[in-house]
Amino acid sequence: MSILRVEPLTTARALRGPFDYRQPAAMDELEVGSVVRVPFGPRRLLGVVVELAEVSDLPPERLAEPIEALEAGAPAELVELGLWVAREYCSTPSRGLQLVLPPGTGTGGRTVRSKRELRAEILPAGEAALSGGERLGVKQRAALEALSAGEMSAPELAAAVGADRAALRRLETRGLIASRSSRLRRAPGASGLRAPAKRPDLLPEQKDAVAAITQALDGRRAENGPISPGIGPSAPSFLLHGVTGSGKTEVYLAAVEAALERGRGAIVLVPEIGLAPQAVARFRARLGDRFAVLHSALSAGERYDEWRRLRSGEASVCVGPRSAVFAPVRDLGLIVIDEEHDASYKQEGDPSYDARTVARKRAADSGAVLVAGTATPRPESWLELPRLELPNRVDGRRLPPVNLVDMREADPRSGPLHPDTWEALDAVRAAGAKAIVMINRRGFAPWLTCRSCGHHWGCPNCDVSLIIHRHSGRLVCHHCAHIEAAPRACPQCASTTLSQAGAGTERVEQLLAERLAPMPVFRLDSDTAAARGAHASILAQFGEAASGVLVGTQMVAKGHDFPEVTLSAILDADATLRFPDFRAEERTFAMVAQLAGRSGRGEAGGEVIVQTLAPGSASIEHASRHDSAGFLAGELERRRLLRYPPFSHLVRVNLSGEHEPKLESAALALATELRRALPSDSDLLGPAPMFRVRNRHRRRLMIKAADRERTVTAVRTVVERRAADRSLRELAIGVDVDPQ
Repeated sequence: MSILRVEPLTTARALRGPFDYRQPAAMDELEVGSVVRVPFGPRRLLGVVVELAEVSDLPPERLAEPIEALEAGAPAELVELGLWVAREYCSTPSRGLQLVLPPGTGTGGRTVRSKRELRAEILPAGEAALSGGERLGVKQRAALEALSAGEMSAPELAAAVGADRAALRRLETRGLIASRSSRLRRAPGASGLRAPAKRPDLLPEQKDAVAAITQALDGRRAENGPISPGIGPSAPSFLLHGVTGSGKTEVYLAAVEAALERGRGAIVLVPEIGLAPQAVARFRARLGDRFAVLHSALSAGERYDEWRRLRSGEASVCVGPRSAVFAPVRDLGLIVIDEEHDASYKQEGDPSYDARTVARKRAADSGAVLVAGTATPRPESWLELPRLELPNRVDGRRLPPVNLVDMREADPRSGPLHPDTWEALDAVRAAGAKAIVMINRRGFAPWLTCRSCGHHWGCPNCDVSLIIHRHSGRLVCHHCAHIEAAPRACPQCASTTLSQAGAGTERVEQLLAERLAPMPVFRLDSDTAAARGAHASILAQFGEAASGVLVGTQMVAKGHDFPEVTLSAILDADATLRFPDFRAEERTFAMVAQLAGRSGRGEAGGEVIVQTLAPGSASIEHASRHDSAGFLAGELERRRLLRYPPFSHLVRVNLSGEHEPKLESAALALATELRRALPSDSDLLGPAPMFRVRNRHRRRLMIKAADRERTVTAVRTVVERRAADRSLRELAIGVDVDPQ
C-alpha cells in the first residue's frame, strides 16, 4: 500500500499536517506536488502531496482516499521551496505551498483549469465527397469547403460558414472529418509599447559583465560573496551596479540568451510589472515564444496558461514581479533581480517573504547564477555580493546636473512648486521637450480642517487623516478605503471656511495643467493606474506625445526610458526622512537618484531639480552627486555602530484586536515568553502601540538578533503556541522576518 502525505490548504494557523491518505490504484500517477481534493472531517479540502511513503502510523482501515486529482501540480523542488518559505518566515505550510501552486488553486476549493476548444480537419473521404456526387447539406458542404483550406476550430467554422457543432458531429459520424479537443492558450495582451528586436553593440564594460555571468553559467567561477544564514550552499552571485541609463537591461538580455544557449531557463524579476512595461516589451521582442509573463494584473486563465507553459517547458524565461520567483521554470540557470533596491520585493502579507532572499535560496538549490542589478544598491548587497560595474551611460553622455532647491527660503504662498521649478518647466514647454515631476503622495491634499472651529476630518476606522480627492469629490482613507463625500461646510459649526493643506499628485497635476497649457499633463499613480492596462497606456501616451509632463508618485521614477525628458523634478524630497525608520536615508537616496536618472537620456541633455527642506542631509547630498559608493560607505558604518542589518537580523511581531485591554495583556505576555525563548544576545523592544487601522488596535514587538536561525525558530515556536490558545482567537498575530 502506498501512502500519500497531504498538507491541506487551509487558513488555520493552529492546524498542522501533513495527514496520511491511502493512494488509490486509479491515481497511481500522483507524486510530490500533486494537488488533490481530500475528505477532511465533514469537509472536502484541496491539499498538496508533500511526501510519498510506504507505511503510516494509522491502520489501513482508518485511512481515507483522495476524491479527485487536479490536472496540474507543482514540481517537487518548488514544494520544498514553499515549505522552506513557511518555516523561514514563520508562516504555515499551507500559505507557503500556495505560493508555488498553479494560479487559481485556493483554500476555498476553487481551481482554474485549461480552456479547451474543438478543432476539426477534413479527411480524404471528405475531399472525395466535395468533388463527387455524395449528398451534402448546405452547411455541411460549406464546412467541408472551409476545412479544405486547413484545420479550423468550431468557433471559427461557426463564424465563417454558420456550421454548428451538430453539423460537425454529423460530418464526423459519416467519416468525412476528424475532430479533437485542443488546449486553447489565453495569451496576455501586449502593453502597446514597442521595442526593437535588434541586439545593440555592447560597451566594453557591458561585455565584461556578460562574460563574467557566462563564465559562472559554465561553472568556471568559484569565488562568491557570503550568503545569508539558513539559505544553504552559496551560488554564483553578482551585483550589477550601473548608473541609470548604463544598459543593465541589455546585460540581462544577453545573460538570458547565454542561459538559453546552454539549455537552461531564466527568471527575471522586476519591482512591479505595471511599472516596467518597457522592459517587458524588450524581452518579448527579443525572446518571442520562449518568454512568459506572470503577474496579478493578468486574468486567472491567463496566469494559469502562462504557468503551464513554463511547467511544460514550452516557455523557458519568466518575467514578473516578486511572485515570479516561484515560477516553475525548468532547469533554472539564471535569476535576475532588476532594481534590487526596491522595497516592493518584500511581501506585506503572510508569509512576509523577501523575493530577493528567496531568489538566493532558489539559485543555491538549483545551481543557478544570481544577478542583482541597480543604480542604487542596498547596503546589504553592496557589502555581500561581488560587483560588476557599469560606470557610464550607453550614449556616452554625462549624468544630468542636480540642483538642490532649499524650500526653507521659499514663500509658503507660492504653493508646492518653487519659482525655480516653474522657470525650468516653462523652458521645457518652450523647447517642446518633456518633463517628469514626482511627489510621493497621491490625492489632492492630505488634510482638511475647518478654519473657524478647527474641526479635522479623520477616518472613523483608523487614526489617520482622510485624503482629499478632488476629481472624485471624495475624502478617502488610504488604509481602510473608507470613503465619504467631500463636505461643503463644517458639521460642527456650519462654517464654509474649509482649509486644504498640503499637496498630492492631483493638485500638482491641476497646477501644471493651468500654468503650462496647452502642453499635455499625464498623471501616473495608483488611482489612475487602477484599471487593467492603464499604467502602460499612460506611459505609451506620454511616450508618443510630442511634448508633455508626467506627474506622479514613485511610479514615475522606476525603470522608464524616455530620451525626450530634459527635466526631472522631485517635490518634498525629504518626506521619507521624517519616518522613524533606520532605512529612511537609504530610501531617500534611492528615490532621488532614481528620478534623477530619468532625465538627460537624449541629445538635448537634461537637468534635475530637488525641492527639499533638508539640503544638507547625507542621502540628498550624495544623490545630487550621483555618488552611490560615498553614500553606502557612510551608511554601512552607521549601521555597524547601531547593529542594524546587514550587521544583525530583525524580526517583527505584530498583534491586532478590537479590544485594546485584552490586546495589551496578550502583547505583554507574548513579550515575556519571547524573552525567555530568544538567544541571549537578542534585543527585544516593545510592545509598542501603533495607530488604529480598520477599527483594530495594534501592538508591535521588534527583535534585533545576531543568530538568525535560532531567533526565527524561537519566534515561530512561541507564536504557534500562542496562536493555538483558544482564548486569543479574536486576536491576530503576524510575524515579519526581515521587515522593510
